[in-house]
Amino acid sequence: MNIDLFIAYLQHKFGEDIFTLGLYQCILSFLVACFVSVVSIPVVIKISELKSLMEKPGERRSHSTPTPTFGGIAIYAAILIAYFLWPSIDQTDIYRTNLSVAGMTILFFIGIKDDLVGIDPTKKILFQVVAAMILIFFGDLRVDYLYGIMGFHHIAELVGILLTCFIFIALTNAINLIDGIDGLAGGIATIASATFGGWFLLTNHFAMACMAFTLSGALIGFLRFNFSKTSKIFMGNTGSLIIGFMLAFFAVRFVNLNASFRYEPTAFFNAPIIAIVILIVPIFDTLRVFLVRILAGRSPFSADRNHMHHILLDNGLSHAGATAVLCGISFLNTVLFFLLHRNISNTMSLLILIALFGIYMVVSFTLKMRVKYVSTHPRRRKAVLRRELQNGIVGKRIVDYL
Repeated sequence: MNIDLFIAYLQHKFGEDIFTLGLYQCILSFLVACFVSVVSIPVVIKISELKSLMEKPGERRSHSTPTPTFGGIAIYAAILIAYFLWPSIDQTDIYRTNLSVAGMTILFFIGIKDDLVGIDPTKKILFQVVAAMILIFFGDLRVDYLYGIMGFHHIAELVGILLTCFIFIALTNAINLIDGIDGLAGGIATIASATFGGWFLLTNHFAMACMAFTLSGALIGFLRFNFSKTSKIFMGNTGSLIIGFMLAFFAVRFVNLNASFRYEPTAFFNAPIIAIVILIVPIFDTLRVFLVRILAGRSPFSADRNHMHHILLDNGLSHAGATAVLCGISFLNTVLFFLLHRNISNTMSLLILIALFGIYMVVSFTLKMRVKYVSTHPRRRKAVLRRELQNGIVGKRIVDYL
């Protein structure tokens, strides 16, 4: 059936209430994505076990047994099946969402290679640029208006292209960097995509809303296994790359749409700040880690256990506890900002974010000092290690030795 005739039939059946039709489509996409993710992950786990495609424990790893690391395959399949199962009722963004799938597919194969044999970081960033450029040039997607933040409004086309490309690279790698404990990257991404999806739905951008809720559904299905004791799987670089890319797409389109319709009552005059708040945990954590490494005279891309989730684990929290704390921070900040943002200027909002980042730095420093203090007191160190043993973080031989 021709798509235009199909949409006309649906409009005739549902009358003028296109919002209800879009809502149904988003709900169905969410449920289908969740179902596909849940039924496909056991297959991925079985194949990974048969072919010995497991991630082994290590010094910087937070797991104690070999674990499959190809959950991103199931997430990718769930997104494709749930999104393309039926035609979209919104033709405004259908071309951009299709282009996002093209960019996501490039990163999917790069992630597969990275999970299997590894890939040079420079090449990984190069392919991220290629994926972003598909949307920037073919989809005409770019940040070209800064809402008066620090006095900036319209910006030059070249600056907008470079800024948009930077946003894609930064957010894609930020999600990749926080994927260090059970549920964290998936939980943060679920909250963010559902938030963006809710706004897209309420403003009648149904193609974008459907894609966002599809990602949320796929992640909910993945999290069921990511937290499992007997059927655990990680999303791997495959999952974190495509999730980061899609969240960057939602964030840029959110800012772009609010700029285009900034005189509409549904638009936010501080959309860039809201986008940062929605993704506050990966953005703050990546900034902090890079600053700490640079100040220590190391490469910002060098590996260590200096992420906030590592610090929380070292302070005795379980994976679920650390994830709950960071996801709770993300959710709380998002809700509070949505409630209070209309009474605050963009420049003031940015200054508040800078102050929050300073608090984040102080808290992380305090928790790091606490870990060092505990490590210098044998009794306290033994108690912490016993808690870590219960969480499956360290081996029993360490506790016995102490």
